This record gives sequence, structure tokens and C-alpha cells, in this order.
Amino acid sequence: MLLSYAAITVCFALAVGYSVLGQRASVRETEVMRSGYIPLIVALRGVVASQNTFNSQLNNITEVRNPAGKRVWFETNVTLGRPKAFAELRAALALAFSSESESLGRALSAEASAIERYLDEDRETLARLFDALKQDDLPSAEELRDQLVSRGNEALRQLLSLENRVNVHLDELMEAISRRERWTFSVLIIWALLSVALGVGMAFYVQRVLRPLARIAERASAVSRGELIPQRVVATNDEIGELAIAFEAMVAGIAQANRKLLESERLATIGKMAAHVTHEVRNPLSSIALNLELLNDELEPGSEAQTLHAAIGKEVDRLTELTEQYLSLTRRNRPRFEHENLGDVVAEAVEFLRLSITRAGAQLQLEVDESLPNVWLDEAQIRQVVHNLVRNARQAMPEGGRLRVAVQAVTDGVQLVIEDEGTGITPDVRQRLFEPFLTTKEHGTGLGLAISKQIVDAHGGSIRCEDNEPRGTRIVIEFPLEPPTATALEADSLAAD
Repeated sequence: MLLSYAAITVCFALAVGYSVLGQRASVRETEVMRSGYIPLIVALRGVVASQNTFNSQLNNITEVRNPAGKRVWFETNVTLGRPKAFAELRAALALAFSSESESLGRALSAEASAIERYLDEDRETLARLFDALKQDDLPSAEELRDQLVSRGNEALRQLLSLENRVNVHLDELMEAISRRERWTFSVLIIWALLSVALGVGMAFYVQRVLRPLARIAERASAVSRGELIPQRVVATNDEIGELAIAFEAMVAGIAQANRKLLESERLATIGKMAAHVTHEVRNPLSSIALNLELLNDELEPGSEAQTLHAAIGKEVDRLTELTEQYLSLTRRNRPRFEHENLGDVVAEAVEFLRLSITRAGAQLQLEVDESLPNVWLDEAQIRQVVHNLVRNARQAMPEGGRLRVAVQAVTDGVQLVIEDEGTGITPDVRQRLFEPFLTTKEHGTGLGLAISKQIVDAHGGSIRCEDNEPRGTRIVIEFPLEPPTATALEADSLAAD
């Protein structure tokens, strides 16, 4: 039995190993296609489409009523649009041919640069064309237009040639992938047939040897019907006895897991009840706030009644904010991801808070790296995280200090760092900093950081708290380049539920 199983295992291991190698090669090539060649094709099509639009606009330039307006469009295209399109094309070429066919990538990039330089000569001719249109010199304008159209068609021909070379290379790559897949499939069929032959031979022998397993099967049926009380097992010195012991241990583990699940469901029910109560409190709070506004008009300015009215209003506002935070924690909306620049989002959020930070006596220092890679994020939720963390940092420095916000690229993503020079946080509090209802403030709710962690987790990122030498606290958030997995989103949904 051992020798036969060893033979089957070897055949299976060879089949799986070869399959894994083939799958890894396919995944690697698919990733090259996704991150390299597809963006390259898109960039090429974009340059070709831009040049087609440029040529079509030139064909009717002598017939437009407002040449000045068209001039702005052409100059913008030549000055900004075309250089950007060619820059994206060269970047896509460098990415697509970074590992394989590097020499071809350099040649295609040089060819793209040559086409761009060829088209750069259009600027002077365009200026002369619009000068002629401005002076109503139609013959000269038509001649200059024909020159530009002719040059544009030649550039378009060169671009199409460049696209054709890329397509030929891509076809060759796809053919190589197809050949490797056919070979891998043939080898897997051979190993699979050999494994099946050995397995069939062993099946008859194992059936006779492992008949005691029928009793374990009966026990498994009983467990599937809900009988989760572990039974005593008579120990035997063989593998079947070990299997019976392991099975009963599994039954005990399932019973314990069920008890924990019931406890979790009980806590979840309590959370839902708390959310329901919070929701019900909001309605009378809204009525109280409305009546307070109406009552304010009836009070004499500067009177004691108006002072009491203002105090009540502040407490109503505080309770309203508290209920909003409770609901935000218990009913987290799923992020609506967009591929955006984290630095731009953080910069806008921080600028919104700059005045309040300055008035509090703090010095705001914003550092955003150039050329940050885009990440997948929900802008509104990230703004909420930045507002929470920046406000916490400002409140940690009642006597002022430096508040530093930095966005920088890291190995596998983008990092957001928020540092303050406050009194800092003790190690025991730092370990539980992101737990709900934990706060070090006199009137804090302990929900801001918990909500922030919920948002970061839903984005597939990580958040941690560190000491900021020589004093203060540093919050570090890292966002991955890839979009968050379905597991992360489901985890966020379960946490909200």
C-alpha cells in the first residue's frame, strides 16, 4: 500500500508541479499583457485617434467662422495634448518591453520620439496658417492647410506602422503562449492517465483493508445531523485509530466554535439594538434642535435665559454628533473606488483645515512626493480619515507645535504619514488605540479612530501608531496599488453588520 501510494503521490506531484509551473508562466504572461501590452495598445490608439482628429479639424479650417477659437484648440493640442499622448506612449513602451524584447522596446520608443519631433514642426506652419486666415489670405491659408494635412497623414502612416509592429510582436507572443499551453496540457494528460491507472488498482486493495472506516463514516453522518457531543474512542495503534481520535477532536472543536458563534451573534444583536436606539434618539434630537431655533427668536439678547439656551444647544449638537458617529460605525457604506492620486486628495483635505490649524497655534507642514502612483480609493472616505487624524493631531498640541502630513511612494503602494509634537500616547493605550469607544480626551467618543481603521481596512490598507521622536505621535497608513480584494470588502461589510 505504501509503495503504491508513493507511486501515485509521485505522479500526482509531477502533474501538479508541472501544472503549477505552467500556471505561473501563464499568470506571468497574463500580467505582462494586462499591465504592459494592453496599456500600450490603448496609448497607441489614443495617439492615432488624436492625430485623426487633428487632421479632420484641419480639413475644414479655412471654412470656419471663428478661426481664433480654433487656433486655441490647435495650439493647446500641439503644446499640451500631443506631448502628453506621446509621453504616455513612451512610458507604455518602456513598461511593456521592460523584461523581454528590451531592444525592440527601445527601437519603438525611438521611432515614437522621431514621429513626435516630426510633428513638432507643425507649430510654425500652424501659426502662419492662422495669420493668413486672420488677414483673409485664403489661397495662402489653403496651401498651408494642405501642407499640414499632408504632414499629418504621413505621421499617421508612421503611427499605424508602429502599431502594426506592436501587433505583430503581440501575435508572436500569443502564439508562443498557445504552443506552451498545448504542450503543458499534453504532459498533464499523460501524468493524469498514469495516476488514474495506479489509483484504480489501489482502490480494490484499499477497500478491503480500510473497512473499519465505515464506523467513522456513520459517526460523521451523526455529526452532520447535529450530534456534536464528543464520544470516547478506543485507542488503537494504527492510522485508523488516529483518524478516529482526530475526528472526535474535530467534533469538540466544532462544538466550541458553535458556542463562540452564538456569543458573536449575541454581541451583534446587541450592536444592532444600539444602532436602532441611536437612530430613534436622532428624531427627538432634531425636534429639540428645531424648537431651540424657534425659541431663540423669543429670548432677550444677553439674558440668562439665552445663556441657558446656548448651553442646551451645544449639548444637543454634541449628542447629534455622537449619534452620527455611532451610526457611521455601525452602518459603514461600501467604498466607491476610483483610480486617483492620494497626494491630491490629502492636499485638498489638509488645505481645508489649514486655517483652523494655524489659529490653534500649530505649524502645518505638507509634503507630497511628485509622480505618485495612483491607488484605488473612495475620495470622500479618505477625506474623512484625513480630517479625523489631522484634528486629533492638532488637539494633541494645545500649546502649538509642528504638524507634519506627508504622502510618499513605498515599495508596494503609497504611504500617508501624520505626525504631531504632542504629549504622545502610552504603549498600553497605543495597542488598543483603534478599538471603538477608547479615548484619551475628556469629551471624546472613541469612535473617530475606529471609523478611520474601518475605512482603511475596506481599502485593503493598513494603519498603525508609532512614537514620533523626540516627542509626539506618528500615524502611518499604507495603501496598496492593487484594488482591494473581495475578501477585504466582505470583511468590512461584516464589521459594519
